[in-house]
Amino acid sequence: MHTILQPETWAKPAGYANGVSARGRFIFVGGQIGWNHQSQFETDDLVEQVRQTLGNMLTVLAEGGAGPQHITSMTWYFTDKKEYLARLKEIGEVYRDIIGRHYPAMAAVQVSALMEDRAKVEIQAIAVIPD
Repeated sequence: MHTILQPETWAKPAGYANGVSARGRFIFVGGQIGWNHQSQFETDDLVEQVRQTLGNMLTVLAEGGAGPQHITSMTWYFTDKKEYLARLKEIGEVYRDIIGRHYPAMAAVQVSALMEDRAKVEIQAIAVIPD
C-alpha cells in the first residue's frame, strides 16, 4: 500500500506522518470546503465544517475507487489559527470519526481568506491506490 517515512532520530509526530512513499494510481482531490453537496453551508462552526469537508473529500475519493486508507498527503487551510488550535482536540476527534487512525503526510496553513466567505477550512488531498 504505502510506507510511512519516519527518520529514526526524529520525535514521532502526533496525528500526521513526516513523509509517505507509495506506488500506484494517483487521485488528486481539489480543495474541499465545509458546504453540502448542493454548495450550501449548513453551519459556521469550524469543527462541523471540518466534518463536512472531510466527508466531501471521501465522496470524491469514492468516485475514484479510493477510501481514506489511500490518502498519502493532505494540506489544510484555515482562516483562524487561534480557533484551530483552541479546537484541535475536537478536530482530532472528528478526523478519527471520518478518516480513522490513518495519518498521511500533512500540512496546515493559516490563510487570510478562502474563496467562499463562509468557509473556515479547505482541505486538498492526494491519494494513491496501489498497483
